[in-house]
Amino acid sequence: MTSPNAKIDRGRRTFLRRTIELGAGAIAFRSVPGLAQEGMSSRGVKASPRRPRSGQPFLSSFVDIGTQAGLIYPVVYGEPDRKKVILETMGCGVAFLDYDNDGWEDIYILSGTRLEGGNPDWTNRLYKNNRDGTFTDVTKEAGLTRTGWAGSVTVGDYNNDGYEDIFVTYYGQNVLYRNNGDGTFTDVTEKAGLISKGKPMWNSGCTFLDFDRDGNLDLFVSRYVDLDLDEVQQPGASLTCSYRGVPVHCGPRGFPLTTNKLFRNRGDGTFEDVTDISGIGKATPTYALTAVAADFDEDGWTDIFVASDSTPNLLFVNQKDGTFKEVGIERGVALSDDGQEQANMGVAVGDFDRDGHLDIFTTHFSDDTPALYRNSGNKDFTDVTMSAGLGVETRYVNWGTGLQDFDNDGWPDIFIVTGMVYPEVEKLLPEYQFKSPRLLFHNLGNGQFEELIDEGGPALASRHCSRGCAFGDFDNDGDIDVVIVNLNEPPSLLRNDVTGHGHWLKVRLIGTKSNRSAIGSRVLATYGGKTQACAVTGQSSYYSVNDRRLHFGLGTAEFADLTVHWTNGLIEKYPSVAADHLILIKEGAGIIKSEPMSGPKRPALPS
Repeated sequence: MTSPNAKIDRGRRTFLRRTIELGAGAIAFRSVPGLAQEGMSSRGVKASPRRPRSGQPFLSSFVDIGTQAGLIYPVVYGEPDRKKVILETMGCGVAFLDYDNDGWEDIYILSGTRLEGGNPDWTNRLYKNNRDGTFTDVTKEAGLTRTGWAGSVTVGDYNNDGYEDIFVTYYGQNVLYRNNGDGTFTDVTEKAGLISKGKPMWNSGCTFLDFDRDGNLDLFVSRYVDLDLDEVQQPGASLTCSYRGVPVHCGPRGFPLTTNKLFRNRGDGTFEDVTDISGIGKATPTYALTAVAADFDEDGWTDIFVASDSTPNLLFVNQKDGTFKEVGIERGVALSDDGQEQANMGVAVGDFDRDGHLDIFTTHFSDDTPALYRNSGNKDFTDVTMSAGLGVETRYVNWGTGLQDFDNDGWPDIFIVTGMVYPEVEKLLPEYQFKSPRLLFHNLGNGQFEELIDEGGPALASRHCSRGCAFGDFDNDGDIDVVIVNLNEPPSLLRNDVTGHGHWLKVRLIGTKSNRSAIGSRVLATYGGKTQACAVTGQSSYYSVNDRRLHFGLGTAEFADLTVHWTNGLIEKYPSVAADHLILIKEGAGIIKSEPMSGPKRPALPS
């Protein structure tokens, strides 16, 4: 029976949807008075009081070994101390991927340029994992040298040849790299039919997905604003070019909105634009950023969630006939619980309460809370941010994020990287610092989180202006590490040193009838009397790609029952899978490999 409260909630969502539609594409919602006409969205929320400390231990600590590990080149993105144009501020993403199939996660880091012109050294970089805790820059040898305003990345085997390919969005022309299987890549953008025509567009998020379940990875590309660099207003020229009275770069408000794109994989190495016939182009335009594809309503077909800056989020539900319907308002993921738009940038997808359903977490601007949308399992979501204890931190601009179990206690935690967009503001308003720390919220296992200030190690307190981050086990020691993009600095690589004895399980899926990368598939792990859902995604965090191996912290459980929901609809079950192993599951063939992971033989690193 449907509860009265559920009926009221659905009624509110229907009203909000109709309000937007009556606006004929104009955004009907505005944030807190005083900030409403500025270029960004913030509700002006003060942090809620912190609850008494729980006393629960967090048996994990992070140390930044980026420089010692060989990640030495800075991510250039605009001028370090001033930003004339919003393009300089948004930054870029990073990917964990195993491009050479050696079982060790490599790192692909995007980069930008500067308005005054490029430099060959300002390039995206591919770092090969040396299997000893260090990496080697192989960008040139791999054929991946490229300069420009890179934005986001998605990784997937679009031609099902057994090697992961790379797609990168840009302001201007995007690029598709085919993995040749010999350590090199070939730019096949033109051959694949993905060359853009007309004026340069600001392509933002992207994700591979198989929306029609034909076994081939299609491609979704979100777009941020319609930006003409020759016509940008100067800082302070209008209300949308000001922040708390300080002249800053303009936007996003004040820039024209544009639509997202969907490309269908024909299965012959080429793509066709199906934006219009799929219904993607019919959605109300938003300032779209990170895109995540997963089966959110559990009907066996992949949906698309898009984080939107200063406009309502989008949820495209797959109609199973090649089309999508946008239902973000109705399903409860478009706005905050009080009906306000927020500056959504990063997205984490996971099952924080272990009820077997995929929840959504989004990051926002300063003077606002993040948003945690709990999946009810009945095709809708509820904003539980405040009851979960996540309203205690509103000081920083939040970007990349993840729902990952960092201490292997069996409950996914929340990690966030931060960084301001206006370097000029700090000089006049010191409370808005350009560089800021990382945030970690420990899952207490009762629906609530506790922010950790000192317990997570010195790498959390270190201040940077960060954007994208990705989560994975680069050293194969059974926990989750983090690689972070820092603007105009070298990246950070946070090695996770777990001190507890919690068990874990990693699952790598290999599709046969489904796409080989298994993007869109879900795995349910049942242990300790509860079930945790995890999805294989082509993009999440902010503009980034996580380790394709799904990680489950198991706590004290020594076994887990696994259920795999493959992208193409097949459901397979594997009872009593032993903990502390990497499990390779091939669609239709079962578990083809199970091996422990003991980590690398690390050389002595300089202090």
